[in-house]
Amino acid sequence: MKIIAVIPARYEATRFPGKLMQKLGDKTVISTTYQNVVETQLFDEVFVATDSEIIFEEILSLGGKSVMTGQHETGSDRIAEAVQNIECDIVVNVQGDEPFLKMEPLKKLISVFHSDFNKEISLASLKIKLSKKSEIENANNVKVITDGDGFALYFSRSVIPYTRGKMEDTEFFKHIGVYAFRKEALKQFTKLPMKPLEIAEKIECLRFLEYGMKIKIIETDFVGVGIDVPADLEEARRLLRL
Repeated sequence: MKIIAVIPARYEATRFPGKLMQKLGDKTVISTTYQNVVETQLFDEVFVATDSEIIFEEILSLGGKSVMTGQHETGSDRIAEAVQNIECDIVVNVQGDEPFLKMEPLKKLISVFHSDFNKEISLASLKIKLSKKSEIENANNVKVITDGDGFALYFSRSVIPYTRGKMEDTEFFKHIGVYAFRKEALKQFTKLPMKPLEIAEKIECLRFLEYGMKIKIIETDFVGVGIDVPADLEEARRLLRL
């Protein structure tokens, strides 16, 4: 089974344009992410998929592998274009603005497919427990609920599950946007039109659920720093200095 990692990298991010080319120590954010993924040694190949010549050249200057794509609504669509001519079985999507992702969560995602003998799982992803009320109610934190076997039932920006009792008696989980796809499922995903739930919530995983595909969710305790706004970059720089 050939397993590759692809890092979707868009230059014109809505909330923080050019964030992937900002400096984090002596390297850019995208270079830091790319090199950290390579150093896990979990993947047969690692690629950056981008519509930006600046990012494309940045990765090539490291001796890395980069693929130019068209413009896309979602990272999954970008990755699907990037891998269409790359031979592989499993594609792991690592966000370009998550420079500190560690090896252990990635290993857990990959292990899902080694034990999926009937090839029933289309996608595997991660979740982390939320404890602060402010984090639970933050619409920027996508929440996920699963069944007893760890398969996703729903994703939402709203608080799920809704509790009519004490909030502290209920577990809440944040979805972490790191994905491992079967290549065939990813190709299928990009051909399917959005349905109402994905359009309403702006959460691409809902497209898989709305078409009846299975998403395995793995719990992790890893806390990274997603760089969405300039304040996140300053926090990442602070952590790098520790």
